[in-house]
Amino acid sequence: MRHALLIAVCIVMIYPILWMLSGSLRPASELFGGESGLIPSQVTLSAYPDGWFGLQVNFGRFFANSMFISVVATIGNVLAASLVAYAFARLRFAGQNFWFALMLGTLMLPYHVTLIPQYVLFRELGWVNTWWPLIVPKYFAVDAFFIFLMVQFFRGIPRELDEAARMDGCSAWRIYYKIILPLSMPVLATAAIFSFIWTWEDFFGPLIYISEMENYTVQLGLRSFIDSSGTSSWNELFAMSILSLVPIFLIFLFFQRLLIEGIATTGMKR
Repeated sequence: MRHALLIAVCIVMIYPILWMLSGSLRPASELFGGESGLIPSQVTLSAYPDGWFGLQVNFGRFFANSMFISVVATIGNVLAASLVAYAFARLRFAGQNFWFALMLGTLMLPYHVTLIPQYVLFRELGWVNTWWPLIVPKYFAVDAFFIFLMVQFFRGIPRELDEAARMDGCSAWRIYYKIILPLSMPVLATAAIFSFIWTWEDFFGPLIYISEMENYTVQLGLRSFIDSSGTSSWNELFAMSILSLVPIFLIFLFFQRLLIEGIATTGMKR
């Protein structure tokens, strides 16, 4: 009974995705007609090439843009967050508890509060309509969630390893990349996966800073199928939406073991 209940809940949760997949395979004439089931009466794949080549810019360009932004931002996020987390978890400095509490306080600060001053700053730097506002902040450890996640994991690593390394002449930097990082692969992978997914799915940031279609991400490209004049290409939108889920699905499929291990072991003493 428990498994039957879980299967039923899973079916309910994935039903919108299944319906979207079905909608991408239906002819446009019956998409919002009387046929509302998951199985289309006529299967057609025309929505996929039409959606891929249907806009002014090839949809592959949007995929390349999103992939570049997501990968570069993820690298910066993991590196910066791990450095800050290492300082909070393993080093001692003046005002450590105050700065850690201040960092946690930023978790309660809505993104929209800092949007206007950030936009003014990036406009003065000449970064509007570029990818820099979406990438550069990630290299300054702006995501407190990942810092907190890594701090809890780093604290579970025995300090005797640090002491033994110092006796062998290791500096704080060498301890960081020779001992802490190799022992923290689960939490680093967890942070990388979430950072990639959140960056890939981000719509608000690119909407604010990017205006030229050549620089669009996948999310802005999907919005382009919805015309304000009332002419909307729903089949192409559903087809490209399905394709936009493929990178996220593959990343979770290949790294789910590290993801689950990172979440399960965070904060546990070893």
